[in-house]
Amino acid sequence: MKITLLTGRTFDIQEQLGFEIKVVRSAQAKRLTLRIDEKARIPVLTIPPRCLTRKAVDFVNAHRDWITNMLARIPVSRSFADGDVISIMGKKYTVSHQPRRRGGAFIEQKQLIVCGAKEFMHRRVTDFLKKTAHDRLLELSRQKAALIDRVVHSVSIKDTKSRWGSCSSKSNINYNWRIVLAPAHVIDYLVCHEVSHLRHQDHSPAFWDCVASLCPDYQEGRAWLKVKGKELYRYT
Repeated sequence: MKITLLTGRTFDIQEQLGFEIKVVRSAQAKRLTLRIDEKARIPVLTIPPRCLTRKAVDFVNAHRDWITNMLARIPVSRSFADGDVISIMGKKYTVSHQPRRRGGAFIEQKQLIVCGAKEFMHRRVTDFLKKTAHDRLLELSRQKAALIDRVVHSVSIKDTKSRWGSCSSKSNINYNWRIVLAPAHVIDYLVCHEVSHLRHQDHSPAFWDCVASLCPDYQEGRAWLKVKGKELYRYT
């Protein structure tokens, strides 16, 4: 394992472990902490200002099993490819690359047609999914908000590392674009969750009662995201 400091210096720890760890020295840190940067697929070690390198090395070695297990849980990144069967807003479509056609990407019967050169295929699919996410989730959010006498001011689609959604005190809702790849009941749960924050900016019992009023089976969608949600992050 190698520790890579922000200065660019590296320290060999146990190269045979086969992965790198980023080290951040923080003036605010009071103790050593570890987290996983899932997008970069590396662990991140935060070190207090006066922490000795030897102590940091010992800390990492003491947690090497945890690091290995957490890294193993991260899905392997991949791109959308011709022939893939993907779910879009709860319906299955086969990705069909048709390079001679023009028009970006669009739905045609049960296919997601992707036009143009192969090297642009993944980007065109993600662009299509992000636009679909915005249009459909805006519509769903407004419908759900009306049921609890609230108004959604805006919906934005983000490429977040871990959060599926958020709702601001100004009634602006953000969604992770990958949620359109989830089953329909999961999408419904997430929309109801974020819309409920228009009434309750917390996770109090009253908030969950509001979620349940909009989505009686919300626990199924919530459980799916906890167990299988990370699989959607293989699409970058």
